[in-house]
Amino acid sequence: MSADIIPVSEMSQKKKVFAFAAMCVGFFIALLDIQIVSSSLADIGGGLSASPDELSWVQSSYLIAEIVVIPLSGWLSRVMSTRWLFCISAIGFTVSSMLCGLAWDIHSMMAFRALQGFLGGSMIPTVFTTAFVYFQGQQRMLAAAVIGALGSLAPTFGPTVGGWITENYSWHWLFFVNLVPGIFVAVVVPLLVRIDKADRSLLKGADYLGMILMAAFLGCLEYTLEEGARWDWLDDPEIRTTAWISGLSGIAFIWRSLTFKNPIVDLRAFKDRNFLLGCFFSFVAGMGIFATIYMTPLFLGRVRGFSSLQIGLAMFSTGIFQILAIPFYTFLTRKIDMRWLMMFGLGLFALSMWSFSSLNHEWGWKELLLPQALRGFSQQFAVAPAVTLTLGGLPPNRLKLASGLFNLMRNLGGAIGIAGCSTLLIGRTNLHFLRLAEHLNSTNTAMVEFLHRSGNASAAIFGGDPDHGQGVALKRLWSLTFREAQTLTFGDAFLCLSACLVVAALMVPLMRKSTGAPSPSPDAH
Repeated sequence: MSADIIPVSEMSQKKKVFAFAAMCVGFFIALLDIQIVSSSLADIGGGLSASPDELSWVQSSYLIAEIVVIPLSGWLSRVMSTRWLFCISAIGFTVSSMLCGLAWDIHSMMAFRALQGFLGGSMIPTVFTTAFVYFQGQQRMLAAAVIGALGSLAPTFGPTVGGWITENYSWHWLFFVNLVPGIFVAVVVPLLVRIDKADRSLLKGADYLGMILMAAFLGCLEYTLEEGARWDWLDDPEIRTTAWISGLSGIAFIWRSLTFKNPIVDLRAFKDRNFLLGCFFSFVAGMGIFATIYMTPLFLGRVRGFSSLQIGLAMFSTGIFQILAIPFYTFLTRKIDMRWLMMFGLGLFALSMWSFSSLNHEWGWKELLLPQALRGFSQQFAVAPAVTLTLGGLPPNRLKLASGLFNLMRNLGGAIGIAGCSTLLIGRTNLHFLRLAEHLNSTNTAMVEFLHRSGNASAAIFGGDPDHGQGVALKRLWSLTFREAQTLTFGDAFLCLSACLVVAALMVPLMRKSTGAPSPSPDAH
């Protein structure tokens, strides 16, 4: 037995739980940082003198780097060992977080955020591997429930935490807040997590061309999805170029992975029905989670004019109800087939999106409470069973590569969900505005009275000038019409998400029954 490995059978339950908890801290902060800046971009832009177009890269650079490294993490953990990959990632993530807080302009911020995303992304799939090695039976179910909860809680809490930090301190602390947990993880994980040993021989003959193709494919795809809606998709030459690069490199990467002896990602895993369906459910859940986290702050900011702190507080209830769902979920896993729990979760998630679709311009935290309670409760039942059913029964030699693919699908689902909703918000807003404008004519007595009343009030303020007052009244009418058009469009987007989740829920019975039986421990080989 290698001195680098502590046999799982020789570890006490307390040590396994503590080691898993330390890794969950790294997992949580890596996911939290995706959205922690979302409600504070205006403050960051003011501090770095950045334009709105440049500011989008504060999130995009992180996401592009993260989505590239996640499928690589399986191979990296085999080369470096889970212990040292997680440790080095935690150290790098902590240092790059500090550099983000010290960034002097938008270009340095982009570089440091990309580095932060690349190093943080390695910590995400590794937690899945460790959980299924350490725990068996009902404990494995609970570990999957914790991972599922953290996986959707972190991006949900991101805007809340970010808004509160920015309101009470400064945007720099959005990044400095990672220093203490990052150091804790970097110290604890190498001391306790010794489930495998490094295999440097994998460096020889590795599929480096496959790595380049995968990076080009995923990086350009993420950029296209992030920026496409803003630049009218393929009408923009830059978006058209990245789309072509992504498509061609994606085809080449798939061909390479299916023909190379030791591919960087094992795409043949998709032959397994449970794994294929599990990745699909992860993809759809990612769409629902990330698109909702994207649209809710956008609605509250654009339509209601909420501050970053108000947005964060309005969204806080989702996380509370997801935490409350954990004991219910763990109890029910003893009684009910996890497939039906997942079907219930996806169906309830769809219901929550449908309840969001009836929103109007007066919605605040009170009106959002029920839809968000349904979303928080449902996410626990939608995500955790997918983790167990998809990864729980895989042997260790496949688990590392499979967990990277599984997590990649969730992030891709999030990226595509956000891109689809962005496109919908642009196109449908114009359509709704034109439809509303058709009714704004001289036969509309309510509109005539509004213009008359607003015009007189404005004229009185501006010295009795009726022409100026009429101009102000028309501008107010345009703003109100545009606000209603936006509100209707947000409802349309939530309705589309609801339809996608209904389709996913109806496909759950196609999954084979699985108990998430424990895989053989690495030390057994």
